[in-house]
Amino acid sequence: MSDHISNTIVIKGLRTADIDTLRQRYGKNIFTQQTGRRLPAILKNVVTEPMFLLLVFAAGLYFLLNSITEGMMMLTAILLVSAISVYQEMKSEHALEALKQYTAPSATVIRDGKEISIATTELVPGDILLLHEGDMIPADAVILNANDLTVNESVITGESFPVEKQAGNKAPLYQGSTINSGACTAVVTHTGNNTTLGKLGKAITSTPNEKTALQQQTQVFVKQLAFFGVAGFAIVFTVNFIRSGDWTASLLLGLTLAMAAIPEEIPVSFSSFMALGAYYMSRMGIIPRQAQIVENLGAANVLCLDKTGTLTENRMKVVMLYDHINGQLHNLEENNPPGNNHLLYIAALANERHPFDNMECAIMDSFLADNKQQIVLPDMIHEYPLEGRPPMMTHVYPQGGTMLAASKGAVERILRVCHADRATREKITAYVDDMGRKGYRVLGVASAVIKDEMLPAVQDNADWQLEGLIALYDPPRASAADVISRLYKAGIRAMLLTGDHLSTAAYVAARVGIAGYHRGITGDEVMQMDTETLQRTVKDESLYVRMYPEAKRKVIEALKANNCIVAMTGDGVNDGPAIKAAHIGIAMGKKGTEIARQAADLVITDDNLALIPIAVEQGRRIYSNLKKAIRYIISIHIPIILVATIPLLLGWRYPNIFTPIHVIFLELIMGPTCSLFYEKEPVEDNIMQTPPRQTTSNLFNNKELFISIIQGLIITIGILALYRIYMQEHTLEKTRTMVFTTLIISNIFLTFANRSFTETFIKTIRSRNPLTPLIIGLSVLFLAVIQLVPGIRQAFGLTAVNISDYGICLITGFVCVAWFEIYKQCLPALSKR
Repeated sequence: MSDHISNTIVIKGLRTADIDTLRQRYGKNIFTQQTGRRLPAILKNVVTEPMFLLLVFAAGLYFLLNSITEGMMMLTAILLVSAISVYQEMKSEHALEALKQYTAPSATVIRDGKEISIATTELVPGDILLLHEGDMIPADAVILNANDLTVNESVITGESFPVEKQAGNKAPLYQGSTINSGACTAVVTHTGNNTTLGKLGKAITSTPNEKTALQQQTQVFVKQLAFFGVAGFAIVFTVNFIRSGDWTASLLLGLTLAMAAIPEEIPVSFSSFMALGAYYMSRMGIIPRQAQIVENLGAANVLCLDKTGTLTENRMKVVMLYDHINGQLHNLEENNPPGNNHLLYIAALANERHPFDNMECAIMDSFLADNKQQIVLPDMIHEYPLEGRPPMMTHVYPQGGTMLAASKGAVERILRVCHADRATREKITAYVDDMGRKGYRVLGVASAVIKDEMLPAVQDNADWQLEGLIALYDPPRASAADVISRLYKAGIRAMLLTGDHLSTAAYVAARVGIAGYHRGITGDEVMQMDTETLQRTVKDESLYVRMYPEAKRKVIEALKANNCIVAMTGDGVNDGPAIKAAHIGIAMGKKGTEIARQAADLVITDDNLALIPIAVEQGRRIYSNLKKAIRYIISIHIPIILVATIPLLLGWRYPNIFTPIHVIFLELIMGPTCSLFYEKEPVEDNIMQTPPRQTTSNLFNNKELFISIIQGLIITIGILALYRIYMQEHTLEKTRTMVFTTLIISNIFLTFANRSFTETFIKTIRSRNPLTPLIIGLSVLFLAVIQLVPGIRQAFGLTAVNISDYGICLITGFVCVAWFEIYKQCLPALSKR
């Protein structure tokens, strides 16, 4: 291994032609994975479902009763139901696998002398890695060269403080660690299970999927209906057995009700909606790192925004200088200083020699443009890294027999270490406020001469002299104001959490339209507040300045304690804790750090802020469509259950109109309808003009559940009325045909009525759903086959009926559902009462 690496530590990196050989030798850069669900696991899940077991049991009973035709029909039904279930599960599985490809972390490497980005799983020993601040180290590596490098190795050592790293084997990089500051070039030594992390058996990217609130609510609802089915099974079996004494026939009829009552479509719909919804969003450039996050998107009511790189373009430029030594103010937008400006020279010394931070790049660009005499910057001999609250950083250089220290940082900190007098403070503060009101980000610059050879233990202790101020401008994104406006219309409150000075942050907040800020709360003030005070404060104040990771996280926790569903955007290392703490962490995909992306729940691939309301809209669409599917399931199960039980309990002439065959073929229609048709429903027009849903409430409020139950009851009344009329003068087969046909027709009308709970059919039919023709076509085809094919008609226990009978079924089914369209038409007037 070492011989191989020694031959590859060249600027060109590995050759592409050698990669396949190395991958065959070392494998992919992944931990040994547990086998996924795939086909065998999916089949196991299908055959252990209660509905499958009931079907197998019912088929066995038919064969025991020597009802071969019915038994074969049940076996056919078993194959069809199983095929549909496997298809839905596989489709969800493929969506999740595709989602993993979208969310896989990437690494920048040098191959064939070129910088390229590859998936971290494709790394092989010998690859040359380029790592920057915020990157997660994707494999064990040895540093070739480093620049101001510190690494957080807590995942390996448990030590939370960053460790300084230099080039060489004595300070290796471990997979799973994070670049805290600086940058480096490193060569990969070990991948996959051969890394230190792999040998420790730690998994850093997988987190247990806890059940979400919606999953828990759905499961409770399913259990309640299943309990009703078990109770109904016992009643039907007992009553039939008492009357007939035939336990096998009674058992079959009891199974009929159990199959009608068990809503196995609900959990299937939930998993399909979440997986497919997340996959479709990822194709739009909004990547949910877990499918379940879609649930929270529709409920988000607070969005906390980081300023730099989120609200602004993260495109820094030096626009103004205040030179404190000569008292001159230079507006670089109007004219440049005469050249070789001492303030820019000191600021450049306080920079990294090869900067990667946007502010440092802007300062270095300004210095190089101003450097008329081609002054060469000396080599640094010591560095005090960025630290403190507010932060500053210092570089030390040789200067004759002394040393020169150059520092830059937050203006408050620079004034403090310079021991500025009151007049100077007031003057500098006035400049800073004026620059801040223009939206500029302001840094203080200071220098110190260290005369003896003893460096101070901490950078604050040098004999600092104030050099001046540097103002940088990062313009707000063109789309930011429109995005904030759309969020407010959707009932989502926007807040700004930034490390910037108050005046700069207030300027940006005003430009983009963030409301509800009064004076601005600092990070120090946040940390000093007790829990109750902060919870009251976050209700009213939307602007938080001079924030640091702990303070941002504390604000997020206070909002969550107020029962808010909080989304947090960010792109830097310091945003990681707050992103992780929020219900919905949102990271920027292009300019965001890897650690921010790994902490996030959503990644915006092209850093487009306008995708955030689109993500919310999609989350609301998916949740709304899931509710449509479940309300449809409730409504259509009610007539199946009641038509199977009421005639029996009332002692009607034909007490058992349905057999398991009828129920299972109704399930064949209902399953794809709820989990495929409703999932394809488009966004409703008013979905972003309504307030977010309350997560503290149940899946359905009393009114929604009441309407769904009423829908089912009215269909039941219509069918039972037809049942009662036809059984007086017609055979069991004729009565069953009328009842079964009316139920199928009612199901078709119900499917389209429930496409919207507010818009009428006249409008929803114009909304494009690609499965509309398929649902109608399959339902009509099913009706035609069971009526026109004698063998199938006989197996279902039906008889041929004429056109007028079909007309009665059609009218009854229509009337039983059409009232809901009238209700929706009257809904605006009713809501005003």
